Amino acid sequence: MSSDFTIRVATPNDELAVSALLEASYSVLMGSGYDPATLSAVLPVITRANPKLLLSGTYYVAEATSLRIVGCGGWTHEQPGNGDIKPELGHIRHFATHPDWIGQTIGRSIYAVCEQAARSAGMSYFECYSSLNAEGFYAALGFETIRRIEVRMGNNEMLPSILMRRSI
Repeated sequence: MSSDFTIRVATPNDELAVSALLEASYSVLMGSGYDPATLSAVLPVITRANPKLLLSGTYYVAEATSLRIVGCGGWTHEQPGNGDIKPELGHIRHFATHPDWIGQTIGRSIYAVCEQAARSAGMSYFECYSSLNAEGFYAALGFETIRRIEVRMGNNEMLPSILMRRSI
């Protein structure tokens, strides 16, 4: 494995590769924050690439020199779940890094691209619905924990999560 990668805007053509990455990442990394029953219920929902994100122009992939997608993530002005828009507020969306690439600055690099783009679009702060296992990653980026929340996943499954916020 090389630590060489580039960040680019995702496209609908990335759907299968992003879904494969989400499954590889979440099925391994979320095990430290959730019990098997919870994971079994939510993984089929959260490991599918979101077509709206892939079309947004604000969702990115990290592509290794081998052209393999090893990370993804993005932001939207619309709040996940309901589409509400608040002035100057952006939302971090669907971040993942392949377990073999953890510690290679993939997530930080994608976040930096998101922050720059969001600032250029007039955003002043970000919110994210962090999974329990990702709280440390977001805290290292400067996000503050606001409170524990429950996020509805597809077929009425609820995923314990953490609302986090950061000025940008």
